[in-house]
Amino acid sequence: MPSRPSDRLAPAAWAESHDRLVESLQALIRIPSVNPPDPAGPELDAARWIAGSLEDAGLRPTVYEPVAGRGSVVARLRGDGTGGAPLLLLSHLDVVPASPDRWSHDPFAAEIADGYLYGRGAVDMKDLVAMELEVVRLLAAEARAAGRDPASDPVPGLRRDVLLASTADEEAGGLAGAAWLAANHPEDFRAAGAINESGAVSHDVAGLRLYPIQVSEKGYAVYRITLHGTWGHGSMPRPDNATALAAEALRRLAQPGPVRLTATMRAFFDGAAAAAGGTDAARILRAVARGDERLLEAALDACSPYHVRVARALVRDTISPNIVHAGVKYNVIPGEAVIEVDCRPLPGTSEPEMRRQVEARLGPELVERSTIELLLAGEGVEAPAEGALYEALVGSVAAADSDGVPLPVMAPFGTDAKHLQSLGVPVYGFSPLRQEPGEAYLERFHGVDERVSIEGLRWGLPVLYDAVRRFCG
Repeated sequence: MPSRPSDRLAPAAWAESHDRLVESLQALIRIPSVNPPDPAGPELDAARWIAGSLEDAGLRPTVYEPVAGRGSVVARLRGDGTGGAPLLLLSHLDVVPASPDRWSHDPFAAEIADGYLYGRGAVDMKDLVAMELEVVRLLAAEARAAGRDPASDPVPGLRRDVLLASTADEEAGGLAGAAWLAANHPEDFRAAGAINESGAVSHDVAGLRLYPIQVSEKGYAVYRITLHGTWGHGSMPRPDNATALAAEALRRLAQPGPVRLTATMRAFFDGAAAAAGGTDAARILRAVARGDERLLEAALDACSPYHVRVARALVRDTISPNIVHAGVKYNVIPGEAVIEVDCRPLPGTSEPEMRRQVEARLGPELVERSTIELLLAGEGVEAPAEGALYEALVGSVAAADSDGVPLPVMAPFGTDAKHLQSLGVPVYGFSPLRQEPGEAYLERFHGVDERVSIEGLRWGLPVLYDAVRRFCG
């Protein structure tokens, strides 16, 4: 028996599949599905492009357009029904804006340079859209090769159905995408589990090659804080200048909060310590896993600035003041200033608790001068780091890289996983890539020169295929 399901395919077939994956990713990046859309339409264009590819593979996809120009696409491959509920391959089609003048490559040209494919969505998350699409194409081709209709007949060796859903609007909360589908077409989401973005990407840390598999994600709470001062003439400064009040509010809000380790992050640090053996790093990691804030900061001092930022975000509720508006003219003291704050609470921290943290940071004197408005909120999500699907993900990574260390982890951001909670579907971040040491993967998200490694995609595609086959076979 082959050691990996992907070993059953000839190397030439994998080379052809990889080329098709890269072409699909380039085509998707060239569809500027920016959210918020201006004009509306590119998300629908992306959904229709995927639908056309699925139809070419012999499937019968459905495109939904609940809001004009905001398109999502779903499809189903059949198993023989003996293995239980389906596996859902979930992704989103929208991307955040990109300013071309700041990039070394046009963010929507999908250019390849120095072994990387550049473009908005290269890692967030059209790479996984293209990978999931290619896995579905491969399975459909196997059905056809056996003389079966992939739109209606079971794929050889599949005991579960495989669902594909690529949705709109994730970057703005998913209300016109995954949330709408969960409420109106839950049959397209009901599954034993789901594979989603941002996990199983290699990170070289302290001599280890870690593959964090996302089993948890933080929530979000976005607040608009309006500080009320007194309008006046700029020639006569006053302490209740709303800009000065906002400056003090910004200073207080930007301070880091206390450490709180979730079970997921404790398991991550314990797992990394076990892999590190008897080294000094292992001893520090074990202390960190016990929640010692002093040792956590000492451990981070030995890490790269990138890993420091990620780790600090994963062990506390975070508050990031990101937008400030104040003033109408240089000689007018503003009587009002507005701060928009992005809070990312850990699982277990409710929105009211997050609001109380914001108020505590501001202090009573600034709260008294403020109006705090909640704009958007979503709770943290956790899935079990055990069971058949999680073990299939771990096993697929381990089989592809015997020196790699798969570990459960939490994402510092939120995803469409939140909209599957009401359906009881556990969601795992699994977009497998093997990177060069030093590649700051999470900093490519929403960043300048977002890019993905061509060789990383070549490594990851059969790993994703293996995970699907392991769980559904």
